[in-house]
Amino acid sequence: MNFITGKHLSRRTFLRGTGASVALPFMDAMTPAGRMWRDPAEGFTRLVSVYEAMGCAGGNDWGDSQHLFAPAKVGRDFEFTADSQLKPLEAYRDYLTVVSQTDCRMAEPFRAEEIGGDHDRSTAVFLTQAHPLQTEADVFCGKSIDQIHADRFGQETALPSLEMTASRIDRSCGYNYHCAYTFSLGWRNATDPLPPILEPRAVFEQLFGVGKSAADRSARLRRNRSVLDWIASEMADLKKQLGATDRRALDQYVTYIRELERRIELVEAQNSSGEERAMPEAPSGVPDRWDEHMELMFDLQVLALQADVTRVITLVAGVDEENRAHPESGTNQSWHGASHHGNVPAGVMEFNMINTYRLSQMAYFLEKMKNTMEGDVSLLDKTAIVWGSSMGDPNLHNHRRCPLILMGKANGALEGNMHLRAPQGTPMANVFVSLMQAIGHDDFRHLGDSTGEFPLSLPRGVAASQVGA
Repeated sequence: MNFITGKHLSRRTFLRGTGASVALPFMDAMTPAGRMWRDPAEGFTRLVSVYEAMGCAGGNDWGDSQHLFAPAKVGRDFEFTADSQLKPLEAYRDYLTVVSQTDCRMAEPFRAEEIGGDHDRSTAVFLTQAHPLQTEADVFCGKSIDQIHADRFGQETALPSLEMTASRIDRSCGYNYHCAYTFSLGWRNATDPLPPILEPRAVFEQLFGVGKSAADRSARLRRNRSVLDWIASEMADLKKQLGATDRRALDQYVTYIRELERRIELVEAQNSSGEERAMPEAPSGVPDRWDEHMELMFDLQVLALQADVTRVITLVAGVDEENRAHPESGTNQSWHGASHHGNVPAGVMEFNMINTYRLSQMAYFLEKMKNTMEGDVSLLDKTAIVWGSSMGDPNLHNHRRCPLILMGKANGALEGNMHLRAPQGTPMANVFVSLMQAIGHDDFRHLGDSTGEFPLSLPRGVAASQVGA
């Protein structure tokens, strides 16, 4: 590689071997010689969306009065109470834009026949803000914002979008709704839901193009060879052409891949050993522990974004009516069982313990994103992360006062350290309209039941008392 003549490594460089393809992270060698460094992500913001089922304790009237989700203060420098669901994210407050009191009314029943089907509609509504057609045959909902972003900014990547889930699909679908509404967060269009991937191994192989067929992949696993073994010669040739800084960066990246692959293999080996499992019905590649599953999925996301394999990711953190228990939260109550707290304060607080534990897993992802650099800027600064639910108070199965947090800086589109409380009756769709405009969709004007835009910051000098209701 001759930097003096201006030759440089393409941002789209892949190291290829027999049945494997590994994209590279951004390195100094990708900057043309004699030119100022140019942000390789200039012109687009990565978009990650994480769906949390069944609302939160702060969606309840009493829970809201205790600030279990929405902080008491509106604006900058809000406080985290001891019982706040947001408390585990306090270290990342500069990357948080908390939006409270928005509604997802498109998840509500429109006709008598739809009453009771709130759990079956909610996932499909979150990113589409469209009302699903009640059908068990030909589905119809709406195009999701992740796919709108992928259409504009993801077409030059290996994967225009990546759909994942950390929740096993173990429930039937009801109220005459197709299961696609329950499990699919991303919708390519109104009739084409995108099924998410559950097993970390399947995501890993999709990212690294492992094997041209299932037979190829099985053969590689039988030989107990790493995906990196297949590209070893190309990697050795590349390292000879790199400077010391880039060699270290490449070594760190490769170590990360190898460690992640090893962790996936350990899960598979443990679950195939014949020992009793906590989740005997789950595939062998799925960890029994939800937090371990989430961490693997987050690590895969970081690799995918770092190497620019994709710029658009969705993750279903949990599905409605899921009865998994999280004893690590401090209660052995099942998640769905705890959501029906009967408006009893003690029950609301028990549900809040589960909410807090589940949201705490986002801290792992935020830390990884913050520590993964692209040039002199972190991935967290270049990404918009949407976390939320289209249900508010699950005890009532309502879709008012739904939890929503925008994380990251989105290339400057999000200020962070901000709590924005919407006036009552504000559609969550308004927030998404403004977010899409802020991350490159200047012509985006409407989504679902949106009634306009929703400012994602407060002008300097505006008092908190002038905002929200």
